[in-house]
Amino acid sequence: MADLAVIYDRIRPDEKMLFEALDDLGVSYDKVYAPQLTVTFDQEGTARIPWKVAIERCVSQTRGHAVTRALEAFGVQVINPSHVIELCGDKLATNSRLHAAGIATPRTGVAFDGESALQLIESLGYPVVLKPTVGSWGRMVSRLNDRDAAEAVIEHKEVLGGPQHGVFYVQELIDKPERDIRAFVVGGECIGAIYRTSEHWITNTARGAKASNCPVTPEIADLALRSARAVDGQIVAIDLVEDPERGLLVIEINHTMEFKNSVSTTGVNIPRRMGEYAISLLKERALA
Repeated sequence: MADLAVIYDRIRPDEKMLFEALDDLGVSYDKVYAPQLTVTFDQEGTARIPWKVAIERCVSQTRGHAVTRALEAFGVQVINPSHVIELCGDKLATNSRLHAAGIATPRTGVAFDGESALQLIESLGYPVVLKPTVGSWGRMVSRLNDRDAAEAVIEHKEVLGGPQHGVFYVQELIDKPERDIRAFVVGGECIGAIYRTSEHWITNTARGAKASNCPVTPEIADLALRSARAVDGQIVAIDLVEDPERGLLVIEINHTMEFKNSVSTTGVNIPRRMGEYAISLLKERALA
């Protein structure tokens, strides 16, 4: 058993790159397949949880959060901690923290029934974007250009029912230059950034956007680091948009960031930097 663990539920190219980086660093670590992990809160559980630091890489946010919570009970320092997963995994929670920290975001509002949502949308002005508070890869995100579209999508969500569909999270649509920016933060440093360019209004690489290098300007670095601090993020990706009048605005923060398209693009060995940060935490624990 090693002092370091990588917790995963699917081995994607990102996880393969992380394993390779840790191997190159010569650190001993355990690959822990989350679906087969069991935790008992007794002496047996204590004996079976040997790790001091863990990197959480689960695709399932629910599973990753639960595993993190369980490991933290045994003193494991998980990257990122459970409260960071809670904040970054919920767009409303993230935006609330960013607002409290004075960090600029698109004009955003939240409503809790269909009629109020329609009033909110019209007060923001078309076009707007209606998003689920929990979700990734641009799924279930709707662009609403007029009242007819807003009424149709709101009615659809009300018919679907369920608590999540009863929360209407609305943002103004930024007239961005067919791209957004993703900035990578590891251990309090903005180590690189990419442009994600697409003719589609959703500029997400999971939806076909093309990645290219984005120089890390002082403004990008400052905004990325302040955003990471706002949610206590240790290894996070900050999504930014360029507003023609207001400059850079923060859209969201990703707590289990993907980087497979960004290493060759930025020239930064992102998984190695992640591994080095985990090793630095191990050293701190050894000295404590």
